[in-house]
Amino acid sequence: MAFISKKKIPFRINADLRKYLESYNREVALPIDYRYLLRYDNAIPLYDKRGNDTLWETVFYAHSEIDEIYYALKTIYADLKADGDLSVMKHLYVDRVDVCSYGNSKPFRIRIVNKVNDNFDYFYVKNADSSRIYGLELEHILSPNRISYLTSDETLIEEHIAGIPGDMFIKNYLYEPNLNTVRFCKEFVKFNERCFVRLLGDMHSSNFVVDITPDFEEIYYRIRSIDFDQQSYEGKKAVYLPQYFKQNNAIIEVGMKYLTSESVEQYQKEERSLISGRIRVERTRIQDLMNVMMADTISSTQNLEQLKRELAQHYQNTSFLKCRSMGEVVMRSLELVSVH
Repeated sequence: MAFISKKKIPFRINADLRKYLESYNREVALPIDYRYLLRYDNAIPLYDKRGNDTLWETVFYAHSEIDEIYYALKTIYADLKADGDLSVMKHLYVDRVDVCSYGNSKPFRIRIVNKVNDNFDYFYVKNADSSRIYGLELEHILSPNRISYLTSDETLIEEHIAGIPGDMFIKNYLYEPNLNTVRFCKEFVKFNERCFVRLLGDMHSSNFVVDITPDFEEIYYRIRSIDFDQQSYEGKKAVYLPQYFKQNNAIIEVGMKYLTSESVEQYQKEERSLISGRIRVERTRIQDLMNVMMADTISSTQNLEQLKRELAQHYQNTSFLKCRSMGEVVMRSLELVSVH
């Protein structure tokens, strides 16, 4: 069983990673930063439609500052969604600013509403952490999902990733008769493999969402990570395999009922082949990223040594023992995918 016993240490963005972000148009000048949003006067608990405490709080700013702050947030949204085209802002307004008081990094969630049709969207303002940046980039390059995010000095802006939270899906959808169980379990196997190959940890049911897409004959499922803090940080191999988190046990039990070991192995090979293809297409970008990541410090020496040993044993490959950083461990894992 996988679990994380200690709070993760954040790591600052170094000069080489900053240069990478600039070269791939992730680093921009923003009109407001994370620290400024901490200057709220008051906060009240936010409840969902059923009256349950969401563990988020809606914050309020001084009347003298609110117009400036909300205009800056709309500008950031334009940067994130429309490449800085400010003309998209005229129909938008900031409906709410929430802060997650229970999270390690206390992220802000901004609710943006189109006043013409009441359609709404969210984005997040967070403290920048290099581990999370590497996680976002690897997701963008190696998964079937594109990720929109921006950095500005020590501030990180992330788009909202839509989907049904994994814990809610397990509770309300997993046992529904209309669920295409085999298709969903196949997607979980592929998700599990993606996380392990690129060493994204802590993917229990609260840290991923399920995107459901109806087709003309069938329903398709995609599982998407929404938390990238635990990119290549922990030392335990099991942390990088969603199948070992007790919160995901219900999915594993259903998968064992509907999938054979042969089909699981087939789906794992399929996903590794897809990752290999993405590496070939994005060879320059992934190499640029890994050159920075391999020279960076994003975990403790103890975690690095433990993960090297466990992966060397798992793959029966002693080359992991020669790795000098978590970035080198990830690179070695990706090289194995490319070889096969």
